[in-house]
Amino acid sequence: MKKAIRSETADKLFDAILSLQSREECYLFFKDICTINELNSLAQRFDVGTRLLESQTYQSISKATGASTATISRVNRLLEDDDQGIEMAAARINAAAASGKASE
Repeated sequence: MKKAIRSETADKLFDAILSLQSREECYLFFKDICTINELNSLAQRFDVGTRLLESQTYQSISKATGASTATISRVNRLLEDDDQGIEMAAARINAAAASGKASE
């Protein structure tokens, strides 16, 4: 059974994230609320997700990211659900890069 992600506390966190205006502000914020390992895990999972969307193999993803096949499989299962959060973010990043509006 999946745990509910929506809560008042999560809403406050997401509102705080949405208030950030630059990559540097993100670094400052996440440095305060995450350990380096937690942040690296989040970044790795997003990297794995974008590579899966590009149809890269588990072996090439593991080699490029250092992620275990268990992590890659877990992210792949998340990509198969209907929410499509990673897909949405990756598409927006790609669109911004294509238009020359990548974050600083």
